[in-house]
Amino acid sequence: MTDSQNSNGSAVPAPLAVSGPTESPWLGILQRCLLFAAPAIVLIVVAAWIFAGGFAALSALFSGGLVLVFFGISLLIGHRMGSKGASAMFGAFAVGYVVKFVGFAGVLIVLGSPDWLDRTWFFISALAAVLIWLTVEMVTFSRLRLQIFNDPAPDGDSRG
Repeated sequence: MTDSQNSNGSAVPAPLAVSGPTESPWLGILQRCLLFAAPAIVLIVVAAWIFAGGFAALSALFSGGLVLVFFGISLLIGHRMGSKGASAMFGAFAVGYVVKFVGFAGVLIVLGSPDWLDRTWFFISALAAVLIWLTVEMVTFSRLRLQIFNDPAPDGDSRG
């Protein structure tokens, strides 16, 4: 008889172990978002190339890449600042968002609308990337186990 069998030989499920809070979810969320958004952008780039040519494909790749970089920076900030406490992390998110917004707006203003840019495929790729990224990010984040309160210690002390 083994530990996973009872006296009549049938299997007994092992007890579940306490998992604890997720330490740093940000890289996992980033990986999952890229796993879904990047292939979608590739499909849009291929469709743009087939239906509208090389400049349309380049436009789709450019806008999809901008979205991935824009949102990816936020998750990297969360990963880097996550261990420093909630107030530091949220402050870094706010500063990072402003810097990203101003930076990307500056790049787009300086770049303007080049002759090769196909606005329709630029828009399609950017919209698809944003919708896919945010959907995956919300679903993944909603499945995290985040510890909000300290669990009481076995002796009743709640300081943990």
